Amino acid sequence: MGLNRRVAKTLTITTRNASFQQWQALLTNRTKRQRSGEFLVQGVRPITVALEQGWEIRALLYPDRQPLSRWCRDLLDRTDARRAALAPELMRELSGKEEESPELLAVVAQPADDLARIPVGPAMLVVVFDRPKTPGNIGTLIRSADAFGASGVIITGHAADPYDPKAVRATTGSLFAVPVVRVAGHRDVLDWVAAVRADGLPQVQIIGTDEHGDVDVAEHDLTGATLLLVGNETHGLSKGWQEASDRMVRIPIVGAASSLNAAAAGTVALYEAARQRAERR
Repeated sequence: MGLNRRVAKTLTITTRNASFQQWQALLTNRTKRQRSGEFLVQGVRPITVALEQGWEIRALLYPDRQPLSRWCRDLLDRTDARRAALAPELMRELSGKEEESPELLAVVAQPADDLARIPVGPAMLVVVFDRPKTPGNIGTLIRSADAFGASGVIITGHAADPYDPKAVRATTGSLFAVPVVRVAGHRDVLDWVAAVRADGLPQVQIIGTDEHGDVDVAEHDLTGATLLLVGNETHGLSKGWQEASDRMVRIPIVGAASSLNAAAAGTVALYEAARQRAERR
């Protein structure tokens, strides 16, 4: 993905016109996000990482007639995205937080949901999140995947949207550093794994996580090419994924907790994979 190279043009928006309504819809309307192929991003780090990673910035929005920080001015100078100066109250509405008026918002293009975006190799570590219900958990797991060196994140089935503002905020910029791909169901991923295996990586393993797994996660070798499965927050992994797993591992817990939050469990498993790989190196 490259930066948009259109000649920069600045609009001034003082009313809730059609452009504003389109951007506002990106906050709450998943269908419109999908149809337009774009989403809203706010925050210094996320916008900076998106730019550094070569994502397509379609528009940059900032408050009209207000002093801008050096970071904001520099970023505006570095991109050729369309610019819009909005009345401060309109910027506050687009932030999704009544008490906050962001200095800058970016309208960013969504990449294709193509599994080919995920790099493959003998050390690949791919997280599969099966039917997650909450955007925050998706964002947290993407952040953990980035922190512990995962190759990508796959979201399967009827799930929350990784481009929901809550998910984007929870990634703190990691969404732009790790390929995230949505697919309809487990069969799409299994077809991809079969192709990867046939193309020279027959040792790719599919490891499910479950509180009733037959071995502790620390006792299973996660140093090779691995798909790490994390189940739905309420129901765990689907039957299809359970049947496709080469092994089910568990995370031992104590205390009164009956289980771990899905994103937390995925984070623990990712840490264990990173620990094993560092030890082997």
